[in-house]
Amino acid sequence: MCGGWCSGACGQYLMYALVDCNTFYASCETIFRPDLVGKPVVVLSNNDGCIIARNAEAKALHIPDLVPFFQVKQLIQQSGCHVFSSNYELYGDISARVMRLLETVAMEMEVYSIDEAFLRVDKHNCQALGKQIKDMLLQQVGMPVCVGIAPTKTLAKLANRAAKKIKKFKGVCVLDSPERWQWLLQRISPKDIWGVGSRITERLQHLGINTALELAQANPKILRQQFSVVLERTIRELNGEPCLDLELDPQPRKEIICTRSFSYKITELHELQQAISLYAARAGEKLRQQNGLTAQIWVYLEAFDPAVGHYYRQRVVKLPHHSNDTRLFASSAVEAIVPLYRAGIRYKKCGIGLLDIRTHKYEQQDMFTQQQSAQSRTLMTVLDKINQRYGKHTMMLANTGINPKWSMKREFMSPRYTTRWTDIVRVSC
Repeated sequence: MCGGWCSGACGQYLMYALVDCNTFYASCETIFRPDLVGKPVVVLSNNDGCIIARNAEAKALHIPDLVPFFQVKQLIQQSGCHVFSSNYELYGDISARVMRLLETVAMEMEVYSIDEAFLRVDKHNCQALGKQIKDMLLQQVGMPVCVGIAPTKTLAKLANRAAKKIKKFKGVCVLDSPERWQWLLQRISPKDIWGVGSRITERLQHLGINTALELAQANPKILRQQFSVVLERTIRELNGEPCLDLELDPQPRKEIICTRSFSYKITELHELQQAISLYAARAGEKLRQQNGLTAQIWVYLEAFDPAVGHYYRQRVVKLPHHSNDTRLFASSAVEAIVPLYRAGIRYKKCGIGLLDIRTHKYEQQDMFTQQQSAQSRTLMTVLDKINQRYGKHTMMLANTGINPKWSMKREFMSPRYTTRWTDIVRVSC
């Protein structure tokens, strides 16, 4: 059998599977806390601002999503709900473990997000494969997932939605015949289809299309003229015709932006310089992960101060040469932020962007142009390897400060069980 997708005889034996982790952030928090299984859990955004994740038990208590934490703090306390700050180090590592396991059962795989992946799988025994994936991830990682399998990515999304919403599927839904996916399409709105949305649904309703099945039965050529080629592809996918392939080699980003709000409003220049230096280090690490280089950085300051209103200043800086060196980014950003600073203003946020990124592979070199040194490249490689092995910020720039007070507020932070030696779980017998 061919390992890749083809539209001929080989393609008819292949299916798409979408594996989606259930309430991913909240589930990560319970993996090392078995005492929380079956209890309500919510996870907060940066600076403990808003609720961004709830498990099923929290949803059953009618704790709303995407609302400021302070507005529902009393309800959460009264209901006995457990609250956690975002532990991105833990979530990233758990996601990597899930993806490595999925690679073992897939012909090919597209990592769609931190908690979702599309797999290309054999058409035979899909139900058994879906259950195998579900049991494997629960047993080896402790992560509950739902699996949707269908002949197209759009239908796989639909199948995964059904696996989550309809109890009889028990977390695995296979749509391997028109009768099965049409039964589902008849019962949902077009807005529930991947890539359609509320605005397009309103326009479709004016055309007499009120269900997803009616959308699937519409003429794709006519709707393409009134909407776009994207909707035409969606319609074809809803009829079992693959139009969207796996993205096996995601395109490197042309820009990398790193910004955070402070835990309190900053007034001192040296604290702003510490923050922008730290964000430069984060952006540099991301740049090296995609083997990129840049010769332009963008920095900005933002404040919401009653005395001056909305204060926003930005600046683009040209670097002397293309580079991926954190030290160059940080020193340039620290200098660039000085003319943007105005004393007496209480700053809430700052950020840095790496612009016009190019791949190291296409770097132009000649004897007359200043270039990043081999020593600099080697040093950055060593820096990344140390931080990957021993945890983030094991080695960092001195001008980022030591335990700065302005850093992101995470009062309900759980241990980083898998990425810090000091946080490893200890078991006593």
